[in-house]
Amino acid sequence: MNNKSPHKNLDAWKVSMKLVEITYKLTSGFPSEEKFGLCSQMRRAAISVPSNIAEGAADRTKDQFINYLSNAVGSLSELDTQLELSFRLGYINENEYQNVFQQLDKTKALVFGLKKSLQRNE
Repeated sequence: MNNKSPHKNLDAWKVSMKLVEITYKLTSGFPSEEKFGLCSQMRRAAISVPSNIAEGAADRTKDQFINYLSNAVGSLSELDTQLELSFRLGYINENEYQNVFQQLDKTKALVFGLKKSLQRNE
């Protein structure tokens, strides 16, 4: 186990990092007027997920870690809404929407699973 960066051993962190990469690639094709709007919001929400996982895994109490995971879930919900809006506005097509949504859903399942695991061990 990587003691200096324990979050890097967590599947939830690894999968959420992939979600960030996908989000950045996806939003790079957004209209220029969205650079500081929806594009920025989506990127911040995506980045928030692995960041909260990492911060929670860093020498925190179990309750603190659970709180950080709750924040990560909130950011995933934000990104879900922003993704839906991007599709409705025609910034992304059906295939792009489905691809990123699958990664978001996978990430959400792992974060929820990690959170439930910590809650069961209380």
